[in-house]
Amino acid sequence: YMIVAPTAHCAMYRLTDPLIVGERDMGTVDFGLDEILFDFLDRYLKEQSAEMTERYDRDTPRVRYFAMGDAPDSGWKTATDWPPASRPLTLYLGSDDGANSLFGDGVLRAEPAGDGSDVDRFTYDPMVPVPTRGGNFCCLGGEPEGSFDQRPVEARQDVLVYTSEPFEKEVEISGFVDIVLYVSSDARDTDFTVKLIDVDPDGRAFNLDDAILRARYRDGFDRQVWMEDDGVYEIRLGPLSTANVFAKGHRVRIEVSSSNFPRYDRNLNTGGDNERDTEFVPARQTVLHDADHPSHVILPLIPRGGE
Repeated sequence: YMIVAPTAHCAMYRLTDPLIVGERDMGTVDFGLDEILFDFLDRYLKEQSAEMTERYDRDTPRVRYFAMGDAPDSGWKTATDWPPASRPLTLYLGSDDGANSLFGDGVLRAEPAGDGSDVDRFTYDPMVPVPTRGGNFCCLGGEPEGSFDQRPVEARQDVLVYTSEPFEKEVEISGFVDIVLYVSSDARDTDFTVKLIDVDPDGRAFNLDDAILRARYRDGFDRQVWMEDDGVYEIRLGPLSTANVFAKGHRVRIEVSSSNFPRYDRNLNTGGDNERDTEFVPARQTVLHDADHPSHVILPLIPRGGE
């Protein structure tokens, strides 16, 4: 049995009404955890009648999870397994003049690139990393965990921002999220980071999950393969995990960069030992999204009636 609540670390017994995690209002979250635990312990640690055991096994969901969001259909859900049954919703990265910062024109769309620019570029400087702004971590030297408006981070030129059109109806995305990028760099080794974002109609951009990949490990964590200056590489970040109902008028957004510090250690871009080296070099990064290099995100769409 599994229960997934929208709380900070070690906070299952600190469910306020409403529950605020970071800056995001999760609404009413309390679900009677004490009763659920006592019923579970009664079922497996006490002698019970066959009828009571049968009733527990029949009526108790294997998975209970909270789908975040301010949509009418947000809240507690049940499933027979995790992740819940879903179908893939693939959105492709694109831009015309450049996806740099919130003020660029990066988009997520249903079809691979046609017209428009086929690349986005930014410079990652390890001495000026993108600062951490929330996330699903714990005990990070006083850094607050949870969901925060990401617009201060998205104002940076070294953050690529790709945003969908507003949803015309509620859309539940619950399960594992895969992100595939086609990238190049003039560094021997570097990092790429991503964030999954829920964007309110008023512009607030709340982080749902994030991930990072050190390029030297793109072919597996049991080997190190360096990048070449003229090489183009497919990298897969994630899977990220979330349960979120995007209300009508909300948009989904992907951020791409090369740092999220101090959430993750900085890559010094030299190919050396990042934990001990003192030398560093800036890296000029490229994210491709042409027809031959369709960078994309795969979202787990929970089907509704008629879908």
